[in-house]
Parts: sequence; structure tokens; C-alpha cells
Amino acid sequence: MTETPREGKASALRRQHALNPRPQSVGDSAFTSGNPFFDSRDLVQVKYEMLRRVREDGEAVSQAAANFGFSRPSFYQAQAVFEAEGLTGLVPQRPGPKRAHKLSEEIVDRLEEALKADPSLNSAQLAQRLEEDHGLRVHRRSVERALSRRLKRGAQRRP
Repeated sequence: MTETPREGKASALRRQHALNPRPQSVGDSAFTSGNPFFDSRDLVQVKYEMLRRVREDGEAVSQAAANFGFSRPSFYQAQAVFEAEGLTGLVPQRPGPKRAHKLSEEIVDRLEEALKADPSLNSAQLAQRLEEDHGLRVHRRSVERALSRRLKRGAQRRP
């Protein structure tokens, strides 16, 4: 089954995390006129047009934000990121943590030391030790992944 161009664009926007979760809240005339160029599902285009309305057309921030389905703070946030990074700054970043924030390099070093001292420890026991010794609550799978990443990096460094 082939996708229509409209469905294909929605899939691409979803993959890039740029699919507007509230396209129905975009009430700007360019997006409601039926012009296929303006797509209220495209979050980057909606934000850009909102910024353009204020900058080029002199529309009030509160009016532009409301017409495009955003709050005033969201407008100013979009404006700041656009000024700092340009159009690419309007592309939403992937949600969630970008790295293992609880299992720092120092903590993983301690996990490896504990394993060297007692190789019979499993990931659940290591996670329990982290909670007792450092007050860190982590899942056993997080421990397994952190140790696995360290092992892979160590193997890559060797010639």
C-alpha cells in the first residue's frame, strides 16, 4: 500500500518530532485559506510563520501567539532559539535524557571496581549497592547498559 503525499509528509514530520500536536489550534489565515503550501501539521513552518508575522508584519506578540496556537512564553522561546540557531533551531529536539545522567563515568568506574572485587555480583545487586552507597536509584538494566557501553568503548580503543 502506497502513502499519499500528505500521509508521507505526516510520517516524515513524525519521525523528525516536528508533527504539530495541535494543528487544529492554528487559526492564522494563511493556514486556513486552503493553500496547500501552508501545513498546520508542520510545527517548524507554523513557528516560523508566527515569528515572521511579528517581525515582518508587525503583528502583536499576543495576537500572533494566539493565532498560531501558542502561548506568549512559547513565542518568546521560539524567538530566542531562532535568533540563536536560525531555522534549524525550530526543529524540535528528541525528548528525554540525552545521556545516562545518573550513571556518570565516576559511578561506572565504581561499578567496575565492585565487579573486579566480586565478579559474582549481578546487575540487580550492583543497582542495590548504588542505592545504599550513593543514594542513586537505577534499574538493573541501566547498570547492564552502562557496563556494556563501557566494555564496547574499551574494545574500540584497543588497536
